[in-house]
Amino acid sequence: MKTEVAVSAAMYELALGESFTFDALVEAIEQRRGHRVRIIELDALGEQAGLCALLMETDDQDLVFHAPTESALHRQQFVLHEFAHLILGHVDGDDPAAPDFLLPDIPRSTRRRLLRRQDLDTPREILAESMADHLAAAIRASAVRDSRFLEIFG
Repeated sequence: MKTEVAVSAAMYELALGESFTFDALVEAIEQRRGHRVRIIELDALGEQAGLCALLMETDDQDLVFHAPTESALHRQQFVLHEFAHLILGHVDGDDPAAPDFLLPDIPRSTRRRLLRRQDLDTPREILAESMADHLAAAIRASAVRDSRFLEIFG
């Protein structure tokens, strides 16, 4: 029950309504956080680290890295899960266990926070996954509304 309350409150704070586009969500996150969000596919995630996605916060941008997948919906869920961490304020501190081989060109001192989408059974990860599901539903609702699906097939 706490998860539903937290997700509902976070969705309300986004002030995007019940349906919105992916681009509107990115814009809202960027405005809220005060810097750019970049989404990057990174082969090394799936191959070497066994990770689906990870989030790295730097001084001037949030980087969402995701493993390659042929499914657009799967890729979207990876990214939305990391967005949920941003929205829920789960980017604090530093992760000393962050794998250096994934981002060798980014000095460790530049990395402020790295979250890895790996252990999905912790309370934080469960909350982020629930939030990602709600974000996905709102984006789907926007796509259906914008496509006139209900008007045609009602």
